[in-house]
Amino acid sequence: MAKENAQKKTERPPVICIMGHIDHGKSTLLDYIRKTNIVDSEAGGITQKISAYEVTHKGQKITFLDTPGHESFAKIRQRGASVADIAVLVVSAEDGVKKQTLEALHCIQESQTPMIVAINKIDKPGADIERTKVNLAENEIYLEGYGGEVPFMPISAKTGQGVDQLMDLMLLVAEMSELRGDKDKLAEGVIIEANMNKQKGISATMIIKDGTIKSGMFVTCGKALAPTRIMEDFLGKKISEATFSSPIKIIGFDTLPKVGNKFFAFTDKEEALMSILSYQEPILIKYVPTEEGENIGTIDVIIKADVTGSIEGIEHELEKIKTDRMKVKIVHFGVGDITENDIHMLGGKAGSLVLGFNVKADQKALASAEKSGIQIMTFNIIYKLTEWLQEMAIAKTPKVNVEEMTGRAKILKFFSAVKDKNVIGARVEEGEIRVGDEVKLIRREIEIGRGKIRELQQMKEKVSEVRSGVEFGCQLQSAITPAPGDKIEAYQIIQK
Repeated sequence: MAKENAQKKTERPPVICIMGHIDHGKSTLLDYIRKTNIVDSEAGGITQKISAYEVTHKGQKITFLDTPGHESFAKIRQRGASVADIAVLVVSAEDGVKKQTLEALHCIQESQTPMIVAINKIDKPGADIERTKVNLAENEIYLEGYGGEVPFMPISAKTGQGVDQLMDLMLLVAEMSELRGDKDKLAEGVIIEANMNKQKGISATMIIKDGTIKSGMFVTCGKALAPTRIMEDFLGKKISEATFSSPIKIIGFDTLPKVGNKFFAFTDKEEALMSILSYQEPILIKYVPTEEGENIGTIDVIIKADVTGSIEGIEHELEKIKTDRMKVKIVHFGVGDITENDIHMLGGKAGSLVLGFNVKADQKALASAEKSGIQIMTFNIIYKLTEWLQEMAIAKTPKVNVEEMTGRAKILKFFSAVKDKNVIGARVEEGEIRVGDEVKLIRREIEIGRGKIRELQQMKEKVSEVRSGVEFGCQLQSAITPAPGDKIEAYQIIQK
């Protein structure tokens, strides 16, 4: 039986993940390969969600995943690498290895995905291929001929130089990996994107890793179910059938499937429902900080995004928001436009925020937010969203009163006392002492009382202040009698 199944398996196209540091040319490489232009339409020139594309090279199909290079998309990159059969690490011949290059490498190594290095931008004046190879070796990426077995290709994604040879190399690595699939099986694969649209409903983009899917079937992903009535290829064209390695979109899920989860196709709806009933959600224990206190403030925030992958990127960036006395509390993450229901979810709490990424707010939401004193902001670049939220967290941080020392003096002599008025002689050791200063009385480094400077004399003349190194006489109002050797510290209260 096993031999029969093996015979039914045929060679399948590779799924290739393009990875690397921001601005090193990943999207430009795909642009050249597909002869289209997506870079100009990307906000800020940054790819912000996974996209899957199918191309034909020398009669053989290749599926590409374009994964983001910006650091906020670490989770998306991890998902991309886990779906891919081969990872192409793009490194600039000008800049060499950067932070996200190493993050991408870690994802590739963790998923044990075969890797090719594309040394890009060789057309640039500052390009140095040999220096880049050395830089890669310094970061433990050992290319063929440089102490390792990682295949590589110098390219220019802009001019196309070396791109055909790079694609030949992809097919060679795929052939060596012996990628095979069974067209007679029911399809299974991985969800790489999920989206909610008012007009179309819930859709998911997926990569088929094995088997075939046809119209009239049913797809499950965890607890999510969809009929395969509306299927589209990567160009948005309606299709009735697809097989392994193809990226497809299915519209009509009853609930949002989780990105990164596997999907399975069924011919019978009852079997699909049984699969959903038997599915056990993995238990994830997530640490939630519980720091609270009288000086801790909280901003309630709802975040809506276009797709689930964007939410992951936002979550990653939010971890960087640091304030000592302000807690950013994410009440809800959601996919889709901002609605009145999102405002109601905040309970009308004035000062709360609703932030949108690549989504719009409807008129009812805007009216309800204005009435409740809730602010709505939308963005199309994730780090702009988190930068703005960081600024808001700082602006809304509760002020606290802090005592700041302005001067210190050592008491040299005690002259007399009438009730709480003490006459002393002292020398300023640091800063300055002024008439009217509130002071602490320090004995052997311990505060023993507080008081106030009522009068100052220098050389028997009344003065308003004395500076460091100067001896002076003063009247100190204090319930505690000072003694020689004690110190007085002047302070002021400021808000921080």
